[in-house]
Amino acid sequence: MPTNFEVLFEARPAVYAAWRQLMTAVKEGMDERRYELVTLAAARRLRSSYCCLAHGKILLEMFGEPVAVITLDHHGAGLDAVDVAAMDLAEKVVDDATAIRDADLQPLRDLGLSETEIFDIVLAASIRCFFAKTNDAMGVLPDAGYAELAADVREALVVGRPIAEV
Repeated sequence: MPTNFEVLFEARPAVYAAWRQLMTAVKEGMDERRYELVTLAAARRLRSSYCCLAHGKILLEMFGEPVAVITLDHHGAGLDAVDVAAMDLAEKVVDDATAIRDADLQPLRDLGLSETEIFDIVLAASIRCFFAKTNDAMGVLPDAGYAELAADVREALVVGRPIAEV
């Protein structure tokens, strides 16, 4: 059964294929856990329940992360300094990319990230903007299956549109 966003993109399969190709290219350059954390931060700032639920579930199932805690306050979630700085940058990309200055990137450099790794964070946050805004603008609800997540996780991850009913 197709997901709700797959149904949306049925009208434009070439766009969906291009987005998947771009997402794959961005992910290939990144540590998978970092990609998911950055994506979660961007999705939360975008108020995209669908993306928060999808990527929060991956963080929970693949990496055993305390997703509810991270979503509500990544600064107080026990993440390392690189994770926190990466998530902070993703939020800045969503909030106002034109306001980002070299001083906003320097903490990541000081933590040992290369320019390419910093660029990957910006790319991950930027592609999330496209996907989340497309789904939300078209009224796409997160799939009903996300209702099966634990209540605390579900409540933390539903930051915009509600989960679809069966």
